[in-house]
Amino acid sequence: MTSIFLGSKADVFYLEGQTWICKTELTSDVIIEVEDMSFQLHKFPLINRSGLLQKMISEFHNNDGKDCILEFHDIPGGAKAFELVAKFCYDVKIELNALNVVAIRCASEYLQMTEDHGEGNLIMQTENFLEEVLGDWNDSMKALQTCKDVLPYAEELHIVTRCINSLAAKASVDPTLFGWPMIGQANTKNLGGTILWNGIDLGGKSRSPGADWWYKDVAFLDLPTYRRLILAMKSKGMKPDNIAGSLMHYAKMCLPGLSWQPGFHESADCFTCTNSTAIQSENDQRVLLEEIVELLPIERGVASSKFLLGLLQTAMIIHASPSCRENLEKRVAEQLEDAELEDILIPNLGYSVETLYDLDCMQRILDRFVSVNQPEGITSPGIVDEEELMANAVALTPVTMVAKLMDGYLAEVASDVNLKHPKFQSLAALIPDYARQSTDGIYHAIDIYLKSHPWLTDSEREQLCRLMNCQKLSLEACTHAAQNERLPLRVIVQVLFFEQLRLRTTITGWFFSSDNGESSHARMVPKSSSTLNQADITQEDVQSMSFEEMRSRVSDLEKECSSIREEIQKLERSKSAWSIFSGKLGFGMRTKWFFSSKQASTDR
Repeated sequence: MTSIFLGSKADVFYLEGQTWICKTELTSDVIIEVEDMSFQLHKFPLINRSGLLQKMISEFHNNDGKDCILEFHDIPGGAKAFELVAKFCYDVKIELNALNVVAIRCASEYLQMTEDHGEGNLIMQTENFLEEVLGDWNDSMKALQTCKDVLPYAEELHIVTRCINSLAAKASVDPTLFGWPMIGQANTKNLGGTILWNGIDLGGKSRSPGADWWYKDVAFLDLPTYRRLILAMKSKGMKPDNIAGSLMHYAKMCLPGLSWQPGFHESADCFTCTNSTAIQSENDQRVLLEEIVELLPIERGVASSKFLLGLLQTAMIIHASPSCRENLEKRVAEQLEDAELEDILIPNLGYSVETLYDLDCMQRILDRFVSVNQPEGITSPGIVDEEELMANAVALTPVTMVAKLMDGYLAEVASDVNLKHPKFQSLAALIPDYARQSTDGIYHAIDIYLKSHPWLTDSEREQLCRLMNCQKLSLEACTHAAQNERLPLRVIVQVLFFEQLRLRTTITGWFFSSDNGESSHARMVPKSSSTLNQADITQEDVQSMSFEEMRSRVSDLEKECSSIREEIQKLERSKSAWSIFSGKLGFGMRTKWFFSSKQASTDR
């Protein structure tokens, strides 16, 4: 810490109880009371340095012949600062450093210790030293923290602003460009622990400071000062991600609610609410959180989704303003694809708690995300053309990621018995069909919901099942769905139908790529009239079937699947290459078991 010494004489002050006594050959004739301390001093050293003391002593009238008694209850820095001022008036040696220079500077201004009352007076001396203090990061930080003890005097003298501007300028400079001049200890030890002597490396591994080197220091500032520092850094062109990083660090350190979030600790530097600066009052927490949200840069991605969702959940707990929560929901929606499942499971904290999780909040976030991420050229939420999907592959990436995330979310909330059918359906329907590369996830969520809500009517079950595209189910999901008694019969018909087409398409594609040519394909896979009729069936046709028609169609499909199985068995006997093909695609025992189990189900 930088320091200088003023004065040259030995100390003549000594403390006796609550009184400072200046021991000289002359008897004291002035008593100055500051707070609960008394100072027994002499007129001439004081009036030669202080304009205010000169005026007050000259105006003092006492007919009793007693000492002049003056009271100062509002002097900046109190008794401790006045002690140093008094010693300076007697030319006693005192030390100025970053921890006391602000208070002494304000006290000297208060006492009018200008050059008119002695050359090299205290105002000039402290002002010159303050400029030296502001040249160092650590000293500037210490000086700024002491300003709170002498407000508003430090504000009137613009000391707070000067400290903030000094810190903002140093933090905004890339430390890798010019070494590390702002750290006071840089001359003896660098950040990596390497000892330096006269600029010579004595060993050890050096490490360049990162852009976050100042986060911890400023996190100890009170909120109004910290806010002014962040605004100053913005005005000096600091990168948004650096500002957001500091805000995240400050929030984690001062908001206990963020430390309660599961899995929230992103790094070893994450602070918990055990820090002394942690705010306990709910009102103070609310003010801090709303201020953090307001200060966050508007650029997308500067704050992690985990942090934003943690802020959102904390905002609900401490009842932050609606505008603050809406702002957070908007920010989360802009980068929802970066979120994780555990972060979007926000507990329901409303007054009328019905469901375990806040589905209304999630629906607002998802609705905003889908509206913002609608790819150009795709106007219908239904099944789109494959070429259209390829053309929008890059734009669809965030939507695809969110679709997978939301399928997991729906599976988590589906077991809540209080979750109403319309709410579950409306939330699931927000994800368009083209966003799901596979519908295994939504099928899993629907199955959990049907299992947890056995009282649903057939019509309600069919409405839920329309959320999934049977053509996108994997073989494992189809196997499960074909035997799922909770699914409506119409859905089972669709599953069998599309699986039959998939099997034929796979076999046909393999033979077209084989060395046997078209004749082998025509011989081995005949296109029967039954197959053509099945291919003409659409999903709408299935919805319009009666119960008896569906049972008949199930029987036809299973017969067709059995025919395909026989053809596969013939191929296995006639072609040695078939064993390789079936091993790669898994059409061996699993396929036989699938169709045999379905045949047994039909017999029952």
